[in-house]
Amino acid sequence: MKIHYTVWVAIILLVISGTSFAETPHQLGPFILGHDIAEFADFVQMDTSLPIRHMESIREVETRPIKGFKSGLIAYGTCAAQNRVVRIKLKYSDGSKSFYKKLKKRIDYRFGKSDEYRGDPFHIVIGWKWSFMDKDNNKISLILQHNARDEEEKIGNAIKLTMTSLLESDWECYKKKVPAEQAGGSASETQELELEQTGWDLFMPR
Repeated sequence: MKIHYTVWVAIILLVISGTSFAETPHQLGPFILGHDIAEFADFVQMDTSLPIRHMESIREVETRPIKGFKSGLIAYGTCAAQNRVVRIKLKYSDGSKSFYKKLKKRIDYRFGKSDEYRGDPFHIVIGWKWSFMDKDNNKISLILQHNARDEEEKIGNAIKLTMTSLLESDWECYKKKVPAEQAGGSASETQELELEQTGWDLFMPR
C-alpha cells in the first residue's frame, strides 16, 4: 500500500509540474502577442512608429511610461500580420543584478529552464533564451537580459517576447509583394562604394 501511495504522489507531482511548464507566454505588461496594436493605444506613442531596418514590413512604436518599466518598443506587422503585435521589448525600471536573478528564477519556475545562453563569455551581458510552441503551433521566443557595462547594449535589465512565426510570415508576405531590390534596401543602398585606400590601409585608422 505504501508503494502505491508513493507512485500516486509521483504521478500527481509530474502532472502539476508538466502543467506549469506547458505554459506558453503571450503577454508582457499590458501587451499581448498577436493582438491588434490599436488595443494598446493608451500605452504606446503611435507617432513614433518607424519601420525596422532590413525588415521594413515590421514597424516599431515606443511605449508610454508604464509602472515598473523604464522604456519599451512594440513591433507590429503590416502585411500578413496586419497591425498585429509580433514582438514586445521592455526595459525594467530596476536595473540591478539582484532583480535580474530573482526574475530569472521565477521565469524558470513558471516555464522551465532556459534553452540557450545568449550572453557573452565574460558575463558583462547575461542573456537567456526560452523557446516555445503554443497550442496553435506558433513559435514564440523569450529572451531575458542583464547588461552591466556594455554601452552598445541597453544598460540594466530587459526582456523580449517574440512570436517568431508571425514575424517571419509577415516579412515573407512583404517580400512577395515588393520587388526584391526594395525589400531590405534598394540596389543603390546595398551597392558597395569604392574608396581610395587599398590593402590594409583600407582597414587601419588614420
